[in-house]
Amino acid sequence: MKSLLQYSIPYTGLKLGIHQFEFEVNDAFFSAFEYSLVKSGKLKVDLDLEKQETLMILHFRISGEMMLGCDVCLADYPYQVEIDERQIAKFSANVDLEEDTDEIIVLTKNENEINVGSLIYEYINLAVPYINRCDDEGNTQWCDQEMIEKLKQLSGGSSEENPSADPRWEALKNIKK
Repeated sequence: MKSLLQYSIPYTGLKLGIHQFEFEVNDAFFSAFEYSLVKSGKLKVDLDLEKQETLMILHFRISGEMMLGCDVCLADYPYQVEIDERQIAKFSANVDLEEDTDEIIVLTKNENEINVGSLIYEYINLAVPYINRCDDEGNTQWCDQEMIEKLKQLSGGSSEENPSADPRWEALKNIKK
């Protein structure tokens, strides 16, 4: 997790107002997370941190390209993302009464920095499509036709297509007639 230290922002010394931060997300970032959907990519994160008396508003703009695996041909293909998210971090003196929610992160008086690495990771993974297909965007040159043909050959199919089917199945078909 050493690679995620660069995503920590010490907020105790910041004045009230808007502060801008930039981060680069690359393969080293994704390797810090063991079960990441994304293994490779090059993205840029622009973060506007608005510090107020009792809270901070974090506005993330993430753009770039990540490599995803096609669910059809298993080849990697580039996927462009444009992400715009907002997170609120609230200052609290009492640790026991309040807990983090999806909308609000609670920062105690003992904390002096916020690590946005896990938030960036979460936003990027939420941008991954449910079904990855390299030809969705008209990028048919990425789809590995050789692999698709090999998968068709290896997928069993029905006994009508496969003449060397087990003869015992033929006997069972005669029973239901």
